[in-house]
Amino acid sequence: MSYMGLDVGTSGAKAVAFDSGGNQIAQGSCEYPTIIPRDGWAELDSDEVLAACMVVIQDTASACADSDPVAAIGISSQGEAFTAVTADGEVLNNAMVSFDTRSAEIADTWSTQFGRWPLYELTGHTAHPMFTLFKLLWTRDNQPDVWEKADYFLCFEELVQQRLGLEPAISYPMAGRTMIFNVRTHDWDKHILMRAGIAPECLACPLPSGSVVGTIPDDRAADVGLGKGVVVVTGGHDQPCGALGAGVLAPGKAMYGMGTVECICPAFDRPVFSEELFESNLCTYDHVVDGMYTTVAFCLTGGNLLRWYRDEWAGDDVREARKQGRDPYDLILESMPDSPSKLMVLPHFTPTGTPYFDTAATGAILGLQLSTTRADVLRALLEGVTYEMKLNVDILDRAGVHIDEFIAIGGGAKNQRLVQLKADVLNRPITTVAVTEAGCLGVAMLAKAAVSGDSLDNIAAEWVRPQSVIEPDARRAAVYEEKLETYKKVYPALKSLR
Repeated sequence: MSYMGLDVGTSGAKAVAFDSGGNQIAQGSCEYPTIIPRDGWAELDSDEVLAACMVVIQDTASACADSDPVAAIGISSQGEAFTAVTADGEVLNNAMVSFDTRSAEIADTWSTQFGRWPLYELTGHTAHPMFTLFKLLWTRDNQPDVWEKADYFLCFEELVQQRLGLEPAISYPMAGRTMIFNVRTHDWDKHILMRAGIAPECLACPLPSGSVVGTIPDDRAADVGLGKGVVVVTGGHDQPCGALGAGVLAPGKAMYGMGTVECICPAFDRPVFSEELFESNLCTYDHVVDGMYTTVAFCLTGGNLLRWYRDEWAGDDVREARKQGRDPYDLILESMPDSPSKLMVLPHFTPTGTPYFDTAATGAILGLQLSTTRADVLRALLEGVTYEMKLNVDILDRAGVHIDEFIAIGGGAKNQRLVQLKADVLNRPITTVAVTEAGCLGVAMLAKAAVSGDSLDNIAAEWVRPQSVIEPDARRAAVYEEKLETYKKVYPALKSLR
């Protein structure tokens, strides 16, 4: 039997099937557009997303139906976005994705009235318009027809379950991203529900990750190429799902997601709350590993900055890569100097992530001279993003969340020069793994554990396969430690000029 991981992302859905030994045997993917109706709005057509999910499930299931049929499915999903639906699954509105900021004023006013610190102590998160709570309040105030007609408000994890014919259940990590869930009691918080006017029966039942939601009805299973008796289990928010797929099951380790957004997701064994974490917008919520917790440190400028460099600065490299039949990024990164750059880049080319949550920030390249080359700029851009992540790592370290080793996933993890740069700036070893689609792998591991009875530890030991360990270079790491002190002064200085 095989086990499927479905990942519902912001730009597309992907499904991957793994055999009982953790070998990838089939996959499917389908993209969908982000809708930008006006400034500050960003939506997905939930019907279109659901259709894409059904397509990738069918493509993947059909590819292995004869040789290794799917026994169970786990779902990894983007956080925060919700859809209002009726009991029979009619979609009533588009889903607002994480970077939709239309509820910014509501988030500020409502959280101030409730109390920012009490809200943090209940939910483990600091107020921000990305979270479901504030999107729901905006819907209540601006789309009363949707609010009145809705039987459920579902995130994409539960929405897929409903479309597959199941009574929806939400995993603890996904519930944590709504800012309605009490991360200490593991239930919808009655104080928040009452103040927001949200009926608890409109929300899915919270369950630990890896819990059996139900068995897909035979007719629904046949519609998407699945056999009889396929079980769906709760998965989680995509970042901790990716952390599990990278082998982050115990304290001291953290996933380093090297994709469009840079993200660090560690594991720790108790909820951690502190004034500094609160001020730095570093949350505490459930990991997909039972009894463990995590946080998400992220920089919204990540691989998209390398793409910007490619499009604006590296046309010659792209053309040469086409001639050679190579990945343009590999050729671009080959031109990068080995030594730390003399430049300093503030990588706020998008709104910031943690620790600042600054939607008005802008980037900067400092130290330019006539002798500066584009290769110097390239290295400085990548250093800047990693400095931003190092700030977060240091904050977590002071809060008692120590990270001794990073496991890299995502597209950037495939390039050793880029991984080496990050190891040097962080001054920590970084391990690469065989499967970079770690989100799908993580929820497939949860699916196997749920139906086989085997432990996640045993499954991870077999399925997560380290490829190489990149150790930091001591000389470069020392230079970066010194330069970091200068980097810390750049954001406050530039913010004072706005």
